[in-house]
Amino acid sequence: MMAETHFGFKQVDESEKAEKVAGVFHSVAQKYDVMNDLMSGGLHRIWKHFTIAQSGIREGSKVLDIAAGTGDLTKAFARKAGRTGEVWHTDINSSMLQVGRDRLLDEGLVVPSLLCDAEKLPFPDNYFDCVSVAFGLRNMTHKDVALSEMCRVLKPGGRLLVLEFSKVWAPLKMPYDFYSFKLLPKIGKLVAGDEESYQYLAESIRMHPDQETLKGMMQEAGFGVVNYHNLTGGVVALHKGFKV
Repeated sequence: MMAETHFGFKQVDESEKAEKVAGVFHSVAQKYDVMNDLMSGGLHRIWKHFTIAQSGIREGSKVLDIAAGTGDLTKAFARKAGRTGEVWHTDINSSMLQVGRDRLLDEGLVVPSLLCDAEKLPFPDNYFDCVSVAFGLRNMTHKDVALSEMCRVLKPGGRLLVLEFSKVWAPLKMPYDFYSFKLLPKIGKLVAGDEESYQYLAESIRMHPDQETLKGMMQEAGFGVVNYHNLTGGVVALHKGFKV
């Protein structure tokens, strides 16, 4: 029998999840940045700025940006790493990768863009100083495998940054649920012409591990020191893991 996993609140065969997630991002790629601004009221830019500040990247750093999409973090990493650095823009979704690559080129940044699966990273052991994944881990079928791969490609002392939706502060739960399930899909329909993908977004957030569970998963994947910062009342959390 095929193993099952979740796609939002639905149970699907593991073999089907990647294709279903791909369909979501092929659909929303062209409106992805506009929707991010609308959905978060621009807060996603602050969350990403904080992530960059926690990265420890400097001139000459080697950085892997996973699920990099339209390239917001990749752009900032490339500028911090400078001409002597090495920054990879990667995504499993070709539509998102293309939008991100074009945006980076428009900014005058020539970095390698690679279509790749986070569960099977095509990089050597102990190579990168920093690995990041922003709003992508929750879509991965085998999160434990992906986290182990991220640990493998990091140098000892390197850090993993996981920026992801998480469990909100209890007093915010009711208004957050109302916004997520009643308003967000309607905004998606009006702006991106896609209600179902944003219904999936709301559901996938609820199925993602909470802050402490994800911390434990990162420790099990090989990260010796893991901590996290709650942002905007836990709507988002930044987990930071160091490879020992």
